[in-house]
Amino acid sequence: MLYTLWKRVSREVILLCAFFMPPERKRRLERWLRGKEEFRKLGLADVVIVSFGKSGRTWLRMLLSRFFQLRFGLSPSAFIGFDNLHRKNEGIPRVFFTHDNYLRDFTGNLDNRKDFYGKKVVLLVRQPADVAVSQFHQWKFRMRPHKKGLNQYPEHGREVDVFSFVMDEQAGLAKVIDFMNAWARELPNLEQILIVRYEDLRADTAGQLGRVLQFMGQQATEAELADCVAFASVENMRKLEEKGAFWLAGSRMKAGDKANPDSFKVRRAKVGGYRDYFEDSQLVQLDALTEARLLPGFGYLAGEQPAPRAAASA
Repeated sequence: MLYTLWKRVSREVILLCAFFMPPERKRRLERWLRGKEEFRKLGLADVVIVSFGKSGRTWLRMLLSRFFQLRFGLSPSAFIGFDNLHRKNEGIPRVFFTHDNYLRDFTGNLDNRKDFYGKKVVLLVRQPADVAVSQFHQWKFRMRPHKKGLNQYPEHGREVDVFSFVMDEQAGLAKVIDFMNAWARELPNLEQILIVRYEDLRADTAGQLGRVLQFMGQQATEAELADCVAFASVENMRKLEEKGAFWLAGSRMKAGDKANPDSFKVRRAKVGGYRDYFEDSQLVQLDALTEARLLPGFGYLAGEQPAPRAAASA
């Protein structure tokens, strides 16, 4: 806790000293500082969970948190961050959750994923159009103005409809696809990689959670998996978010506006829900973009069967 506070204060002090820098240079500096911290965590991590934002990471984090609560007798509010639960019990691995967003600003490995070579990596993916629509709601109702600028999303206060956002090269569907393609190209170079699809996690939560835990070196019982599934159900997570049960997680599990369902971290969690937001002609454009640009292998192209890569031995 003290280190986290010191880290934030020191970063703010550095950025304050850089107040008179040109905005773009200051933005690059902050991304470098954030990447430096990610590099530190990556080096210490026992397991890395990588995903594009809004791919189900908070749900997976909740499932894992519940397992460690049960297995190690922790409080029901113990929400796994990086090494916070490891400090309570060394049997709990240090899990580094990342959107792979800032790390390369520090290491300079822009066109590859060398930073992750030799690490145990869980890659969590989701239908890219679903991700892009969910990211729109994140941007509109939850994302801080500063974060919008830092990550080059449409500026705060700008009026953007969902289709325009999703078709934006720097913010929407293309950005999600580029992220997935970068990882698809690097899969042969990753010694220990487990691919988990959000859709499979929804269809067989217990089975997929068991896969992840086994990859992490944990053997869950059927009773533990059933409890985790019930605890991390969409309905229960919404209730916990409304109650602020996970206040130690900061804004990660807080609604932007309790009167607005779209501002909740746990929103709809619907597979293929992006189709509810567009006209038929718009859906044709979105699906064509996915077909044209997404590399095969994840199971999201027409006629493609998902072929998740199993964990390889070190």
